[in-house]
Amino acid sequence: MTNPAPHGSDPARQPDRQSLTPGDGVAVVELFSSQGCNSCPPAEELLTEIDHDSRTRGEPVFALGFHVDYWDDLGWPDQFADAAHTARQEAYARGFGSGRLYTPQMIVNGTVEFVGSDRGRAARAVASALMSPAAAPLTLSVAEVADGGRRMVVGYRSERLSQHAVVNVALVQRGLLSQIARGENAGRTLRQDNVVRAFASVPLDAEQGQVELTTPPDLDPDRSKVIGYVQRESDRAVVGATAVDLSAG
Repeated sequence: MTNPAPHGSDPARQPDRQSLTPGDGVAVVELFSSQGCNSCPPAEELLTEIDHDSRTRGEPVFALGFHVDYWDDLGWPDQFADAAHTARQEAYARGFGSGRLYTPQMIVNGTVEFVGSDRGRAARAVASALMSPAAAPLTLSVAEVADGGRRMVVGYRSERLSQHAVVNVALVQRGLLSQIARGENAGRTLRQDNVVRAFASVPLDAEQGQVELTTPPDLDPDRSKVIGYVQRESDRAVVGATAVDLSAG
C-alpha cells in the first residue's frame, strides 16, 4: 500500500517557470528500478541523496525513478511500474548494444550506464555531465491544469534547436512510502523519491510547443515537480534540461 502525503495545494497557483542559463552543464539521472527487487532499495537511497544534495547545492541535476514492470509477476506488483518504462529501458539496452535488462540500472545523460547503487560511478558521471555545456537550453512552464487536476499541459521552449531530438517531460513525486507485503522486499517499508508518475516524449521540431500529461489522482503537488530534458535521437545524449517545482511559492 502506498501512503503519499495528502494533497496540499493547486499546482495551477504555483510559480510555473524555471530555466537554465545558456552554457550550464546538466545531469539527468534515470534510475530503472522495481519494488520487487531486493537490490533496488540501496539504489533508491542513492537517487534520493543525489536529488537532495543537488537541490541543497543548487546544481542542475535532475533525478528520475522509472519503475519497470518485468518484476510484477515475481511476487509483488509495483504500483508505480509501467510497461512504457520497461520499453524505455529496452530502447537504452539496444542503444548500448547490450540488449540486457537489469535492475537497478542508472543512466546519466543518456550515455553512461552502471549498476544503480554504485556511488562512485554515480558521482563521477554526474560531475562529468555538469562540466559539459548544455547545447539546447530548455524552459518549461505549466500552462494549464484542467479536469479537476487530472490533466496538466506543460509548455516548453528551446533556445537552440537540436536536430533530430525529442523533448521528454516527466512528472515526478518525492516522499512516497510503500509497505511491501510479498516478494523479495516483503515486510519492508520503502521510501522512494522522484518516482515518475507521468511521462511523455515529443519531437523537438519547433522552438516551442506543449506536452500533455495525465496526472495521477493521488498526486501530492507539494512534493512534485515537472522535469523536462532534450535528448538527441542519434546517440540518446541529453543536451538540455530544466524543472518546474510544483511546491514553489
